[in-house]
Amino acid sequence: MRKVVGKIILIIIGTVIYSAGIGLFLDNNSIAPGGVTGVSVILSHTVGGETGTWYLILNIPLIILGLYKFGGRFISYTFIAIVCNSIFTNIFSSCKAITNELLPAAVAGSLLVGTGLGIVLRAGATTGGMDIIVKLLRQKHPEIKTGTLFIIVDTIVVIASGIIFKNFNLAMYAFIVVVVDGRVMDHILYGFNEARLYYIVSDKADELMKHILSDIEVGATVLEGRGAYSSTHKEIIMCVVRKRRAPLLTELVKEVDPKAFMVIASANEIYGEGYMNIRGECV
Repeated sequence: MRKVVGKIILIIIGTVIYSAGIGLFLDNNSIAPGGVTGVSVILSHTVGGETGTWYLILNIPLIILGLYKFGGRFISYTFIAIVCNSIFTNIFSSCKAITNELLPAAVAGSLLVGTGLGIVLRAGATTGGMDIIVKLLRQKHPEIKTGTLFIIVDTIVVIASGIIFKNFNLAMYAFIVVVVDGRVMDHILYGFNEARLYYIVSDKADELMKHILSDIEVGATVLEGRGAYSSTHKEIIMCVVRKRRAPLLTELVKEVDPKAFMVIASANEIYGEGYMNIRGECV
């Protein structure tokens, strides 16, 4: 129950931030940020009606699709997010825009939208709409980041907004929103897990392992290897270290074995103890 309540609180916080970005910066400046929200903005300014109401109506068939593909538990959280987004968007859109300058509005709106959406996704839900489509695409193409998929899908809506509003500038600012909120969302989803992946080949592997476990306090795996030229047996230490502790490991290797062969790479998505499980939940 505590876990469920925690997720719902995160969803509400995320939707408030998301809706503030839409209502206070984007909607009142006719900037369509892509996805169902962007379509809702377009319909609100061309057909009439409130953006949040259109958002709820357009999400109904997608909720049904999500219910079929992901089950009731996933959709229950998503339904909460959709309803909250609809209500909060109408509330914020009824207020006066904080700025009518398009560039500041696009930047501020995209930061809020990306942050809010990232929080909702980390809670295990989506804000509905294209989020469900993107989640389906992620199942088939897990190698593509969520933010990248949103950019691809949302660009179609952005192009449509430029054609319908007959305003190339609005389309360009909407595209800025799509790019920025995608990057912000990726940072919320993956940035906190970004770390360094180390491969260390050393003749002093045992001594290094001892210090890694006690001094750096991270786990590691020893891989068996063989030198291609010398055909000698090699032990390769593989470990993942958070960015802030990575310099400590580098210095440790230099001190213990200055002749060690070391490869350091960025690790942007990490699943397992101390990071997140494969479902995206912190463990």
